[in-house]
Amino acid sequence: MAKFLLTSTYTVEGLNGLRQDGGTKRAEVIRALIENSGGQMEAMYFGFGQYDTYVVCDLPDHTTAAALAVTIRAARGLDTRISPLLTAEEVDEALRIHVAYQPPGA
Repeated sequence: MAKFLLTSTYTVEGLNGLRQDGGTKRAEVIRALIENSGGQMEAMYFGFGQYDTYVVCDLPDHTTAAALAVTIRAARGLDTRISPLLTAEEVDEALRIHVAYQPPGA
């Protein structure tokens, strides 16, 4: 499984739903969504900054991650972004791969 970070900002409709449901219920909904997609939620936090929610989770693949992001955004309560997360070992592995590249103007 691959690890992802979902960051979201509530829309006005989403904030009204959060007020009605509360944070605990929303976390349960997100956990169920991830688990029903074959993943596992590691943690969910609410914030007061650039994003309103932060979710760290494991998902089977990038296609599943894209499906979750599209489904959540299409529901119009959250503007969601999803980012893959890499371990230090995965970065080391990537750095061992030789890639030929010519920068612009070189």
